[in-house]
Order: sequence, then structure tokens, then C-alpha cells
Amino acid sequence: MPGNRERLAVPRPPAVVFDGGVWRGEGAEGAFTARPVDQGPPGAVWVDDHREQGDPWALAQGLFAASPSILTLLYPAGQALPLHDAWLAPHGDAPWRLDRAAFWQGGGPWAVRRPPFPELPVMSADGRRHPRRPPVPAGELYRRYDVDLGAWVSLRTLDRALDLERFHRWQNSDRVAAFWEEAGSLEAHRAYLDRLSDDPRSQAVIGCLDDDPFAYFEVYWAKEDRIAPYCDADDYDRGIHMLVGEDRYRGPRTVKAWLTALCHYLFLDDPRTRRVLSEPRFDNQRMIDHLLARRFAKLKEFDFPHKRAALMSLSREAFFEHCELS
Repeated sequence: MPGNRERLAVPRPPAVVFDGGVWRGEGAEGAFTARPVDQGPPGAVWVDDHREQGDPWALAQGLFAASPSILTLLYPAGQALPLHDAWLAPHGDAPWRLDRAAFWQGGGPWAVRRPPFPELPVMSADGRRHPRRPPVPAGELYRRYDVDLGAWVSLRTLDRALDLERFHRWQNSDRVAAFWEEAGSLEAHRAYLDRLSDDPRSQAVIGCLDDDPFAYFEVYWAKEDRIAPYCDADDYDRGIHMLVGEDRYRGPRTVKAWLTALCHYLFLDDPRTRRVLSEPRFDNQRMIDHLLARRFAKLKEFDFPHKRAALMSLSREAFFEHCELS
């Protein structure tokens, strides 16, 4: 696994514009074009031969980011594209085909690649049956250049040596404390993170924009969490808690970038994950609205012992069907 100071090797996608009836972009080694097709799948564009135009993942990302109307990329059958199931191999002289949803689910270079952990049932201390969870990975977990925001969005595992004072400052801000209710001393926050690191169901994550830490996320397996009785949790459902610590990174465009990145990482981390869940306080309407805008559904309101919450759910199908990643 890469360390906290090592970055995943992710190419930056080219800028693509629509000009003269065709899509034009500049790849790592030259220009390329793509043109809409009259006959073929809805939203399809034909990509000119680009074997010398740099990383095909970056080129495809540039095209899909250019317009939500582009749903499918078609390539000449003779091209030597990467051997990956995201690309559908041609039959005879038929073109290669790459669909938007397949592309973003196909792994790509954005996330740490690890095989699905073996499905081994275990029993929790409170009598819940669930799959054994893999060890929490260290270092950078996810990296992608967000074309809409014009910035690198990355996620890494929290490092207590690097992040304790930052976490302490964020939790003691009035804005964060109003919803998290975790304001306290540095030692209290050290103990909080120590407990979290010993909990196999949870993972502490730092979000960065252009490598500047700005947010803290807790990712958890819902089946073992207190939310399970309220949501009929599946074995591989994931849950998220979120806070933006730096005020300069607030706002709808930034939320869209990091929230889609966080959900994308979780759906890539284990292909058996069908839902991402969140349970903000019922009166945190701003966060609820952000989740609704990203295709979460509000299933209900319910009462935890410590708060009344809104149960928010994002299905894999809803996330990838009209994928907003750019």
C-alpha cells in the first residue's frame, strides 16, 4: 500500500471542447477528436484512432466529463485497447464500446486496487452475524482530477501523527461541534481516534483538495453499526459520517466533488457494496439537501438514543446510472 505521502499514479484528463460539430481534446502526445454518430447507441460518439494520444483512461474521462449527453464511446475494432472488462470487445468488424457506467465502475487508476476479501461469516460481540472485514488500508486510497472543480480530489487514511491536531481544531469549531457534539481536549480526541483505530468496522479518512487536507470522514460497515436495525443493512452496505473542517472549502461545487469521490471510492472498494448510507441529524437540512442533490433518497426519519436522524440511502444503480463524476 502507498504511504501517506505517496500518491496514486493517476493521469490528468485532457480538456475537451465541442467545436464545429465534433469534440476536440489535447492528449498527452497530441490532439484527438470524437464525433457524434447518427446510427448507434443513444449518446454515442466515435473516437478517432488515438493509440498515440496518451492514457486511454484519461482520454475517456475527458470525454465523459465534457458533457453528460455522452453516454457511450465507440472505437475502431483494430485498436489495441487495455484488456479490461469495462471495454466490450468487438465481434468481427464491430467497434469497441465503452459505456459511461461501465467506465466509472471498471476500476481505473483512481482507487487502491485490492481483491474482494473472502466472505467469511463471524459473530460480533453483541450477537450480530456479518462478514469478517479486511484490514483497514493505509495511505492514499483514492485520487481523481475533478474536471468541473479544476482540482485533484483525494482520500487517504487518517494518520494520527499528522492529523490529530487538525482533527482537534475541526471538532472544536462552533459549526462542526453543533452537529458532531465532539468538542473537547486534545487528549479526548486522541482517545477518540485510538478507539476508532481499534474498531474493525470503521475507517477514519482525510479528504484533500490539491493535497490540502480539508475534511474528515468516517466510513463504516453498516451491518455491525448501530444503524443496522433501522435500515435492514445488507452485508456490504457502507455508511458515512462527514465534516468539512476548512471554511474555504465549503459550497455546493466543492461538496459535489468530494461527496461523489467518497461514494465512488466506496463502490470501487468492494463490488459487493450495493448501498452507501448516511444518517445526518433530521434538522441538518443543508446536508440533507446536498445528499439529495447527489441522488441519495431520504427513506425516513428515526430516533437514535442520542438524536433524531434522517436515513439517507444511495444505491449503486442510482450512482452509476447517470454518473456525475467528471
